[in-house]
Amino acid sequence: MRLTEVSYGSALPIEGYGPGFFRVGPHVLRGACLITPWDAGPWAGLEDTATPLALAGRIDVLLLGMGAQIAHPPRAFREALEAADIGVEVMASPAACRTYNVLLGEGRRIAAALLPVG
Repeated sequence: MRLTEVSYGSALPIEGYGPGFFRVGPHVLRGACLITPWDAGPWAGLEDTATPLALAGRIDVLLLGMGAQIAHPPRAFREALEAADIGVEVMASPAACRTYNVLLGEGRRIAAALLPVG
């Protein structure tokens, strides 16, 4: 079997995570964060719909990492994003990190809003 290395071009993959942090490119982000192929930074959490909504037209899907375990997001959060034609996929943050990198490698228009793991 021949393995090839995934190329992300200039996009920013998630390189790791741990208790309270995410590693994206050369940056270590503490707490909740919003990661796009072109930028990564802090996010105010589920009360902040404005930041993900600003991505309307630039992404098709927001991967929503809910921390160590999957949980339902607030209805208003999901409805606001879906009204802006942004699909929302809810999962635990570790799964969201892995899924983000796979879809990023496929060139998909995605972002990840992540709550930290324990």
